[in-house]
Amino acid sequence: MSSKNKLPFQRSDLPRYSSVLVIYTGGTIGMIRNENNELVPKPNEFYERIRSFPQLHDATHDDLPANTLLLPFVQDQLNRIRYRILEYDPLLDSSNMGVPEWVRIAQDIHDAHDHFQGFVVLHGTDTLAYTASALSFMLEGLKHPVIITGSQIPIFETRTDGRDNLVSALILVGNYDIPEVCVFFNAQLFRGNRTIKVNCDSFEAFGSPNLAPLATMGVNVEINEGLVRRAASGEPFGVQSKMDERVGLLRLFPTISGDLVRATLEKLNGVVLMTYGAGNIPSNKEDFIGALREASERGVLILNVTQCSGGSVSQMYETSHHLRELGVISGHDMTAEAALGKLSYVLGKEDWDLEMKRRMLQRNLRGEMTENE
Repeated sequence: MSSKNKLPFQRSDLPRYSSVLVIYTGGTIGMIRNENNELVPKPNEFYERIRSFPQLHDATHDDLPANTLLLPFVQDQLNRIRYRILEYDPLLDSSNMGVPEWVRIAQDIHDAHDHFQGFVVLHGTDTLAYTASALSFMLEGLKHPVIITGSQIPIFETRTDGRDNLVSALILVGNYDIPEVCVFFNAQLFRGNRTIKVNCDSFEAFGSPNLAPLATMGVNVEINEGLVRRAASGEPFGVQSKMDERVGLLRLFPTISGDLVRATLEKLNGVVLMTYGAGNIPSNKEDFIGALREASERGVLILNVTQCSGGSVSQMYETSHHLRELGVISGHDMTAEAALGKLSYVLGKEDWDLEMKRRMLQRNLRGEMTENE
C-alpha cells in the first residue's frame, strides 16, 4: 500500500514538526577522507557537513536550536522532521561496542524519551545487529521508534547508501507508529532482534531470514502493520542497565573437544550453543556431552540455536534428545545475536532466580522468536 493509503497508521498525535534525536556513535557513515585520501572518523565535523547538504537540511530555516537540522519537505508525509544530532566523544568503531556502550545508548534514549518522538542511532555495521538485539531487551516498555542504521559507504561520498538510509530512518521515525528497536538498511526496516549482517560488500548488508520486513521504502512507504509489536498497555518505560557480560557464543565444528568446551564455559554464566542444522550435536562424543552436563549442573544457562542463517532448532531428531536431557534450552528460531543479548539481559535480572531465568529464556519477550515454535 502507498503512504497515502497508510495515513491511519501514521502518527496523528504528532505536531506538524516531529522531533527526532539522532545519536551518532561512529562508524563508516560519518567518515571523511584525510590528506592521504583515507577514510577516517573526524570528531565535530558531522553536524556542519550534514547542514551543508540540501537533501538533508532545509537551509531556509536558520532559527533552529544548536545541533538541530530540518529535513526538507517529503511528499505524502504528515510531519516535517526536525532532528538534533548528539555526537559521541570519542566516536566508536563498532568493533569496540559492548555492554558499556549499549548501556550508554539506552540511557541516552531513556533520558530524552519524553522530549522526542523517535530516535535514530548511527552505528558501524560490524556489530550493529548485536547492538540492535541488546537494545530491544534493555529498553523495557518502549513507546517510541528506535531505528539503528549506518552505511557501507560514508554519507559524504558522491556515491553512497548513507543518505538514503538516514533520510528513510528519519521519515519512518518521525511519521509512523512503530515503537520497536529496528534496523533500517537498503530500503527495508527489520525488527532489530531478527536482524543479521549478511554481506560486507553489498548495500544489502542486513537481512531478517525468519521474519518479513516491518516496512519497505520504495516509491511508496509500505508498512507491514500486522508484524508491528507494542509494549503492553500501562507498562512503564525503563532501561535494564544491568547486563551480564559473562556470556558467549560456542559454535560447533567437527573437531570440537570436551576440553575446549570446558575451557570455554569455565567462567561463563550463559552460552549460546550454535548447533548443526535443526539443533543437532555430536552425540557420539562422550567428553563433549560430559562438558555440557557439568556446565548445566553448576547453573550455566545453555541456549540452543542453529548455525544456519535461517530456520529453527527442532526436537524431532534423536541427537536433540541429548540436549533436553542436559537441560539445554531451545532458542527456537532466534538469531545468535538475539540469543546473546537475551542471555545477557535475563542473567542481569538479579531479582529472578535460576528457574525464572530459564522460563524467561523460553518466552517470546520482544518478538525475537516465532510464537509456538
